[in-house]
Amino acid sequence: MQTRLTRELLDTPAGAEADRILRSCTHCGFCLATCPTYQELGDELDSPRGRIYLVKQLLEGSPAGEATRRHLDRCLTCHACEATCPSGVRYTRLADLGRELIERRAPRPPGERILRRLLRMVLPRRRLFAALLVPGRLLRPALPRRLRESVPVRRRPAPRWPAGDAGRSRRVLMLEGCVQPALAPAINPRTARLLQAAGFAVIRTPSAGCCGAIDQHLAAPDAARARARRNIDAWWPKVEAGVDAIVVNASGCGAHLLDYARLLADDPVYRSRAERVATLVREPVELLSDTDLPLAAAAAVPRRIVFQSPCTLQHAMGLGGRIEALLTRLGYELASSPEGHLCCGSAGTYSVLEPALSRRLRARKLGNLLSDAPEAVVTANIGCLNHLAAGSPLPVYHWVELVDPAPAAA
Repeated sequence: MQTRLTRELLDTPAGAEADRILRSCTHCGFCLATCPTYQELGDELDSPRGRIYLVKQLLEGSPAGEATRRHLDRCLTCHACEATCPSGVRYTRLADLGRELIERRAPRPPGERILRRLLRMVLPRRRLFAALLVPGRLLRPALPRRLRESVPVRRRPAPRWPAGDAGRSRRVLMLEGCVQPALAPAINPRTARLLQAAGFAVIRTPSAGCCGAIDQHLAAPDAARARARRNIDAWWPKVEAGVDAIVVNASGCGAHLLDYARLLADDPVYRSRAERVATLVREPVELLSDTDLPLAAAAAVPRRIVFQSPCTLQHAMGLGGRIEALLTRLGYELASSPEGHLCCGSAGTYSVLEPALSRRLRARKLGNLLSDAPEAVVTANIGCLNHLAAGSPLPVYHWVELVDPAPAAA
């Protein structure tokens, strides 16, 4: 693709990066077949190719109009287009650059700015979010629909964290996340229990907080980098001491952690540390699939299930099929699901900021997931879990809730 970026932009690292990404696009249109918003809306401007043209025009000096903002806002950042692009176009990065530029050139209306600021203030703060969730559940029936669906009913209680890590030679850190401990408190302790049974000492790092994905996708890259630095500082003494992995059981966070090296590539202090951290990021299945641990199916869980592979798991982390293979080995019967590559519509804050389209995508996803008569839905990301559960007639589980470390496990 030929470009004519303004000299002002070409002289900046971000502008030069955007120019390289634009020039790698060959207009082939492979991305249209895998883009959820294009498949749902049928509008070229709501496809990666269309948005690439919009960002190109923006970078070449065209006015930052409301239409451009609207089409970029509708992007789920699902990475599906990148997974199928034959030219390796880094679309997600280009979309981020376009969002950042339009936020600077054309500030949003006050109401939109306030909502986005509130999301960035509340969601990453684990204790604040948990505290607000209590009255939120009480007031849930009276909340507007877009907020009511984001406030789930209370899920299964959390089991105790396992104790007795002494003597284990392999050690892992765990990112506990910002909203997950409050929304689904059983996931982290069960993950720790599985890893401990597999021979890992699980090290908790309370000072590590939000991964920064919320800030990054809401066009606040400086805040996202600041969160990355804080997490690296929290983990670095253990990393230097030789931990084997940083375990992340929310694939949305895992995908963002893998991007730390790029986010901090221009930081002379944190660049090498970010690169090291990114090499350590693991989804739990990557550790459990390679162990001789006698895993078993959990009690009181339906055996015929359907797995919803989150976009960040299959497209960004490249782990499509791994969890399905493990669950099949444990005796679960996996129902089929068409259009498994398409997003469920959760996408972090997307379900709050784009509620109508998000619900349409969820209805399409649930129609596919339930088409082969499963008894439960299973996923690997807290955002997908919460979003699907709000519309599903079947129970929705995180996959670690379906696994016990031994047949005799309680």
